[in-house]
Amino acid sequence: MRRSRWIVVAIVLPVIVMSVVGIGGYVTFTKARIDPISHADAIIVLGGEHDGREAYGVSLAEQGVADTVVLSDPYGPKDPVMKKYCGADTEKYTVLCIPPEPSTTRGEAIFTQELARERGWDHVVVVSWRYHLPRARYIFDQCFDGDVTMQAVPRTYNFSLVFWEYTYLYQVAGFVKAAVQGDCQNLE
Repeated sequence: MRRSRWIVVAIVLPVIVMSVVGIGGYVTFTKARIDPISHADAIIVLGGEHDGREAYGVSLAEQGVADTVVLSDPYGPKDPVMKKYCGADTEKYTVLCIPPEPSTTRGEAIFTQELARERGWDHVVVVSWRYHLPRARYIFDQCFDGDVTMQAVPRTYNFSLVFWEYTYLYQVAGFVKAAVQGDCQNLE
């Protein structure tokens, strides 16, 4: 009798935990809030996969959202996508490519704060995956003194349920790490 209880617990408990992670992750990350677009000092495109984010950031500048696009560039000098966009300035906007240090969302928020101090920025638009927006917002709130408008890369995600679970757990772990690291202003 005792053994059968343990078997039931061993089967049911993981199902319950994964269901809670899945439902909570869906509401928190997959359906994350996207802010309305407003004019800003700069558009900050966070690193990740080349999924159209660079083109989207530039298209926002072409629409007049900001006259500076900052592309996070952790990829190295031979990356063909970054070669296409880095330094592709026009009369309407300038494109800056900056390697984050560290090569994380926190590093991107830190270089945004440094650029804001140098250039007098007080409002930026941040572009990333939709499911990354809550964590990116949290980290930018820790590291950037100005206003942040969060924008998702306009795309869909055809992930398996297992990959969504992994993605949600990764984002939660990232929140925990950011909370432990604390405020970026402590670095000064």
